[in-house]
Amino acid sequence: MAHPLFGPEVRMMLLEQNAPGMKAFVETLNPTTVADVLAGDSFTTEEVWEVLEKADPRVQAKVFEYFPMEWQVRLAEGGGRPQMARLIELMSHDDRVNLLRRLPAQVSDALLRLVDEADRRDIAALSRYGENTVGAIMTSDYAWLPADLTAQQAIERLRAQAPDRETIYYVYIVDEQTRKMLGILTLRALVLADPGTPVRRLMLTDDLVTLKASADRETAADALRRYGLIAIPVLDDEGRLVGIVTHDDIIEVISEEATEDLQKQGAVGPFRGNYLQTGLFTIWRKRAVWLCLLFGAELATFTAMALFDEALQAILVLSLFVPLCLSTGGNSGSQAATIITRELALGHIRVRDWWQVLRHEVVMGVLLGMTLGTIGLFRGASTSEELRSARKEMEGPIQVVVPHDRPLQRDGRGGYVVPEGTPIAVREPVKRTTHATPPAEPERTTREGETVYTFPAATEVRTETVGRWRFGLVIALSVAFICLWGTLIGSMLPLIFNKVGADPALASSPFVATFVDVTGIVAYFLIATALLF
Repeated sequence: MAHPLFGPEVRMMLLEQNAPGMKAFVETLNPTTVADVLAGDSFTTEEVWEVLEKADPRVQAKVFEYFPMEWQVRLAEGGGRPQMARLIELMSHDDRVNLLRRLPAQVSDALLRLVDEADRRDIAALSRYGENTVGAIMTSDYAWLPADLTAQQAIERLRAQAPDRETIYYVYIVDEQTRKMLGILTLRALVLADPGTPVRRLMLTDDLVTLKASADRETAADALRRYGLIAIPVLDDEGRLVGIVTHDDIIEVISEEATEDLQKQGAVGPFRGNYLQTGLFTIWRKRAVWLCLLFGAELATFTAMALFDEALQAILVLSLFVPLCLSTGGNSGSQAATIITRELALGHIRVRDWWQVLRHEVVMGVLLGMTLGTIGLFRGASTSEELRSARKEMEGPIQVVVPHDRPLQRDGRGGYVVPEGTPIAVREPVKRTTHATPPAEPERTTREGETVYTFPAATEVRTETVGRWRFGLVIALSVAFICLWGTLIGSMLPLIFNKVGADPALASSPFVATFVDVTGIVAYFLIATALLF
């Protein structure tokens, strides 16, 4: 977003070629503010470089780190190779590796050839770790000391290291031969100690919080959340200190993981970067894949409804309550899935707690089902009498076949009562007692012990009206059961996904809703068939 104050000022400096002003702008303001102004005011890559190059290289590197990743890539591709290589040498070790991962291979190779040999080795060491591991977000830019120093000697050596280190609040005591970590020394303890006190007596050695370089980066976020540390040491499989993970990098991980989980819960394939700056095709692909899968699954709803076509024809109002029942299951399932997924992320529950979760959600599902079912009972009972039956005017003649000794009875309103189970039209038995009101008297013929009534075209066929409270009970039981079913599915799916090694966030609201829709519609019509036919 354009900065209302600094943006116009920088643009004026560019027009006037005010080099001292541009230098003061970059070196005086907070690096975050400088990066926000240059990235948010429609400056070109050349203009951004023109402003940055007026400042000291160390300041340039600090500002560069605060640009959004897409801007860092654009600047790296558009700037001079020697200048960019110098910035890479001065950047934080983890940030420069992250940048080089996202550059085209030919650009990163060209830059690495210009980077100092020591920095090149450090980049190669950090780059060997997988992108979502702790090693990928750690920095090798940490303060360390041997154990055979006094407090005074340690302070003098630390003073020499401090300008080039990411943080000095924690100093890591390391065996110089094996690089194995012996302990951690806090800056507070070091400053307050007597000058002659050995470092061995000051360092912490018990219950040290460490991370494995090969572990998933979410473990770093969990450790920060639990222990509230500024930085956490990272060890390799042999116990050697290879780097540290700082709080700012972990906060970034937490933000990225939360964004990814929200995208998955919305049935969107995870993507990085700014929404408006991400390619339209990329967004389409991330959304279309899931939508196609869910659409294909929802087709099963059509198949399920087709199985109960006769029930729908007999009682038309059943179709009107389908959205109500299905949304109940989707909403209750989405609620449960969201709660359980978040509880898993926070570590409040584990997969082994599935039985407790199941018992809890059964009770919750019953209570929620009773609450919604009560509302459904009164809403179903308030449905008009006309909707609680099916009325249709036949386009052609129809035949009703009854035993010779049981002729059709008149209903007192000009029509005939067709008993339940009587073959009609194509000799299929009617599901409910039906009233047929013809515009004229039907023809009656007798054959082989049967009486055939031929009703003329335009005969009105109407099923017997369902009782008010009987229909309300169908809606109440259906809503209650589907609510319970959705709650159980929504609570168990994240645990199942976690058990098989998948991300629990995949148990997204659309995924749960689709699954409950298909199964819920079957339950709805089974309950309706059992109570009404």
